[in-house]
Amino acid sequence: MLEASSLDDGWQLRHGGGRLPAVVPGCVHTDLLAAGVIPDPFLGRAETEVAWVGRREWTYETQVPSVSSGHEQTDLVFDGLDTVAEITLNGRLLGRVRNMHRAYRFDVTGLSGDLAVRFVSAYAEAEAVRGKVGDRPGAYPEPYQYVRKMACSFGWDWGPTLVTAGIWRPVRVERWSTARLARVRPLVTVEEGVGVVELRVDVERTRVEAGLVLEARVAGRRARAEVTGTHGVVRVEVPDAELWWPRGYGEQALHEVELTLHHGSAPLDVWRRRVGFRSVGLDTSADAHGSGFTLVVNGERLFARGVNWIPDDVFPSRVTRERYRKRLRQAADAGVDLVRVWGGGIYESEDFYDACDELGLLVWQDFPFACAAYPEEQPLRSEVEAEARENVVRLMPHPSLVLWNGNNENLWGFRDWGWEERLGGDSWGEGYYLGMLPRVVAELDPTRPYTAGSPWSGSWERHPNDPAHGTHHSWEVWNRQDYAEYRSEVPRFVAEFGWQAPPAYATLRRALPDEELAADSPGMLHHQKAEDGNGKLERGLARHFTLPDGDFDRWHYLTQVNQARAVAAGIEHWRSHWPVCAGTIVWQLNDCWPVTSWAAIDGDGREKPLYHELRRLYADRLLTVQVREGRLVVAAVNQCGDRWAGTLVLRRLSVEGEVIGSAELHLVARAREVGLVPVPAGLEPDGPKEFLVADASAPLRTGGVDAGRAGRGALRAVHFPAPDREIPWPQPEFEVSVGPDGVTVVARTLVRDLLLQADRLDPGARADRGLVTLLPGERVTIGVRGWGNPDVAAARAALRCQEPPR
Repeated sequence: MLEASSLDDGWQLRHGGGRLPAVVPGCVHTDLLAAGVIPDPFLGRAETEVAWVGRREWTYETQVPSVSSGHEQTDLVFDGLDTVAEITLNGRLLGRVRNMHRAYRFDVTGLSGDLAVRFVSAYAEAEAVRGKVGDRPGAYPEPYQYVRKMACSFGWDWGPTLVTAGIWRPVRVERWSTARLARVRPLVTVEEGVGVVELRVDVERTRVEAGLVLEARVAGRRARAEVTGTHGVVRVEVPDAELWWPRGYGEQALHEVELTLHHGSAPLDVWRRRVGFRSVGLDTSADAHGSGFTLVVNGERLFARGVNWIPDDVFPSRVTRERYRKRLRQAADAGVDLVRVWGGGIYESEDFYDACDELGLLVWQDFPFACAAYPEEQPLRSEVEAEARENVVRLMPHPSLVLWNGNNENLWGFRDWGWEERLGGDSWGEGYYLGMLPRVVAELDPTRPYTAGSPWSGSWERHPNDPAHGTHHSWEVWNRQDYAEYRSEVPRFVAEFGWQAPPAYATLRRALPDEELAADSPGMLHHQKAEDGNGKLERGLARHFTLPDGDFDRWHYLTQVNQARAVAAGIEHWRSHWPVCAGTIVWQLNDCWPVTSWAAIDGDGREKPLYHELRRLYADRLLTVQVREGRLVVAAVNQCGDRWAGTLVLRRLSVEGEVIGSAELHLVARAREVGLVPVPAGLEPDGPKEFLVADASAPLRTGGVDAGRAGRGALRAVHFPAPDREIPWPQPEFEVSVGPDGVTVVARTLVRDLLLQADRLDPGARADRGLVTLLPGERVTIGVRGWGNPDVAAARAALRCQEPPR
């Protein structure tokens, strides 16, 4: 039987004339940090002080022990090397590697002793490749498109430039005889209610003549098949298989597959994975609105409630199984049902996809290409195909994985960002996205759809980012416009859009411990990586609020409110236009360090107000006030499998709390549909002193947070017809008390956008909700955990809301 032993322990990192302890999996930066050689690059402006690390060569060293196992072959296996390295054992060259996204196996039979992995600087490799293939344009000046490495190591508009090197995934020694399972490719389908697992197997042999048999077990069923040469296929059928569903649509049934390779009665190797029976498709057919982009799982058409995922740490080896689980649990708790793994990062670890399988989170997987023209010549071309083949097969067992995507924004970049003229006919990646990658997916994983890129309209006959066709990235709004412009169009699928805000106050205080915080203080500007990011934040604020001159706390609060408002404007509008629009993927869920960014969860794992707003926006049932043909309507978005029927209460109020008019109407929205209720003309607000409140019962699985109502199972939409800076807000008055359930606020006036900043109570404290609007006489209890010494004065000091201009 194959024996595997870890080789993660006992490594050292050669540093100058000496050596430091090295942690594997890990990277040079984390080892230097642990040894106190470099400062924490996440704090202050220390990122610039450690730039030298990415331009040096580094060597990891350990011992491969001598073992008399009686096996015929011994392999040294690296699951991940970052990125360009030479591996030697007792001075004997085992091989050279140049791809972070691949695993490597070396025959070390009969060998032991000094093992060394010497890493060349990724910069040196990238410049050498650029010299060979020629210059290519990209969105950033760093040379990430010339090396198969996590692109955002080289910095992004939300990330630091920390170019890593190291053994970033586990290392082991495997000893085996006769044969081993070299590759297992599971095709999991559902055929007329029968779950089918077809295992296509490649074996590696030491004895060509040995007879080999495959035995597979799934859900109490088993099947056997012989191996012919180095290949075999075994098929297991499971009648009436329990299906795997995305969260909110059914259960996440998972079944363990066990595949054993036998020689006679002796087991040689075993492969175990969990699979889920489900069918997945992508409907891109033409219709009266253009051509769609609708995911279909088990025959059910979905509006995808998505978030974009970036590496959760700029040093990915620090992301543990528990951290993946926590972050993805946060996503699921916010109503998310789809996570897009963005193309400037990595193919994530099994821990990520395992968590998605269990939580019912659909995964859209980008191939690692982002925002640049990528050469198609050698040495890159063969590396791209090898990594694609390896990772397609590695990730195939996961039922959560529903879509392969060729790249991020490169087809768009070729058309709109001046690349075509600069390239002058040179290769730029089109052959990957429209040739190699769809061929690899079709050959290896025909059970899943592939799309050439995001955005992509499906054909060069149309603009790549045409909102009427395929996927659309909506960035003009953040870059140049008011967020109200989200409502000006109905894309078929919004795969990226978002709005920036700073991280939580406690996160800023940790990252900038000695700085007097201001929007433009040196540390704040260093932790703002977007081009003109602060300018865009300020212009976005000015369209809606009176700018808080010199008041950092007010600026911090308002920018976070504006982020939540902006994202809400888009999602509410687009969800109300289902099924024309079939999905939104917010940029972005998470951060990789403490930074002002588009994230809903900051670099220290704290939730911004946007996170809590997503819980409302992505609930199974959403109530929103929209405009149709110049008149207000209440849209009841019902993503439940049950009909939504109830009473809709409309109130036209003044900002002083006077009820000017009201009505009770009947609301109906069929399962998986949107119901529209016109607002009577007499209830539409007239000018900035008035607003509309819509309340509806929603007794089934809303999953959201009620907007300040005491009763559960009620949804509210509030519509103000004017920007906040034009509204004559009353001076907010409210009472605060503290109890075992948290902080209770009772409003005596209209209280708009009340927010408890729990991290100001204690850096470890968390609140269970974000922004809430209270009418006079209403109350809300905000649950708080992690606050050791509850105090009314501290609670009041941590509360923020809209106020009249000072």
